Order: sequence, then C-alpha cells, then structure tokens
Amino acid sequence: MEKIVLENTEYELIKNVADGFNLEVLTEKYTDYFNPFDYVVGDWAYGKLRLKGFCDTNNKNYKPFNDKEKIEDYIKEKCAYGCKWFVLKKVSK
Repeated sequence: MEKIVLENTEYELIKNVADGFNLEVLTEKYTDYFNPFDYVVGDWAYGKLRLKGFCDTNNKNYKPFNDKEKIEDYIKEKCAYGCKWFVLKKVSK
C-alpha cells in the first residue's frame, strides 16, 4: 500500500478505483477538517475532487452516517456512476 502524509497525518491508499487518486489535487484540497476521521474518500465529479470523511465505530467522532461500513453505499448513492474514486486509511496522527 502506498503511504501518504497530509498535514502531519499518515495515510495509506487502500482503494484506487479507475486511477482516481491524484496526490497533487488532494494536497490542494485537504484541510485539517479531515484529521479526526479514520478514512478519507475522494471522488471525482465534473472534473473536481470531492472529499468525505468516515470513521471506525470506536472513534469519538463516529456517527451512523459516517460509518466506514457505508463507504460503498456513499459511492453508489452520492457519486456519479462509474466515477473515479479512492479511499485513504489513517495510519497515524
């Protein structure tokens, strides 16, 4: 797995569908808003990268709508059909 460091937080790229991962664009888009999340999902819509955070159930920021088990549902329901997307998993803070 590829390791990525964003705002002093280390992630690993665990899914990269249709070559959706672009480090340069992600670095421009990523903010400390995503630091509390265990997973960051990026998807492409109309040529722009969208990011969404998801959590493990033991994360204090966990809510049912950001449960990591719902990542695939998010992609199917909220993203364009056949879009490029990726998932980063937090390794360390």
